[in-house]
Amino acid sequence: MAEKEQLQEMSFWDHIDALRAVLIRVVIVLVVTTLGLFFVMPTIFDSVILAPCHGDFVLYRLFERMTSSVPWLPQFSTQGFEVQLINIKLASQFFIHMSSSFWLALVLTFPVLLYLLWTFIAPALYPGEKRGVKLAFLIGCGMFFLGVAVGYFVVFPVTLRFLADYHVSQLVPNQISLDSYMDTFLMLIFVMGIIFELPLVAWLLGTLGVLHRDFFRNYRRHAVILLLMLAAIITPTGDPFTLMVVFLPIYLLYEVSAFLVPQLKPSSDD
Repeated sequence: MAEKEQLQEMSFWDHIDALRAVLIRVVIVLVVTTLGLFFVMPTIFDSVILAPCHGDFVLYRLFERMTSSVPWLPQFSTQGFEVQLINIKLASQFFIHMSSSFWLALVLTFPVLLYLLWTFIAPALYPGEKRGVKLAFLIGCGMFFLGVAVGYFVVFPVTLRFLADYHVSQLVPNQISLDSYMDTFLMLIFVMGIIFELPLVAWLLGTLGVLHRDFFRNYRRHAVILLLMLAAIITPTGDPFTLMVVFLPIYLLYEVSAFLVPQLKPSSDD
């Protein structure tokens, strides 16, 4: 309570100074982590970022074992799959080295950055509000990292495998540029991280009384169609097996979101 009273006594410029101090800490954390990752990025690039380019990637081996045990599924093979990237711009490798270090630093320091922002917001909250925000913080961080993991281990490899082997004509070989690879890699991973925040957003809207469980129940059929379309866009493949691999985690998020929001209370007139 004393913190709240002290905050109310602060002037507008005091708030600006406090926010500036927090943003400076955010920048310092990002810069230091980015510089550290810059020096080890070649190793990370070879063993992590480029791992889906090889047939022995963990998801490919899993798919091969799964399809080999089910005769009616299209057989998945890890043999002979290798994506060779090329660089067609003089400065691309240097800029990708820097940008990859920054984006990976942003992912790894995500909880720290949120905590720093929390230190600015927390004094304005009551104890009950702080407990709710802390819970949202923990859920949000966990779901973001889970989404990033699903993007890296499932969505991106499936997308890469399909697009790298797709040919409009066998006379046109695929030569995938490093820029194109990294754009798709970062986009899909961050998109999945954001998509996995859906349960948190639904919970917050449910807490505010904006969203209720009946909404998810009434629009479940529409959601299934839209989520199937989203999965088809993320993974443009005609193979139902790989389509389901992307669709099922997203649909599970929908059901988790429905579970987290409260049931609409009947009106007193009923």
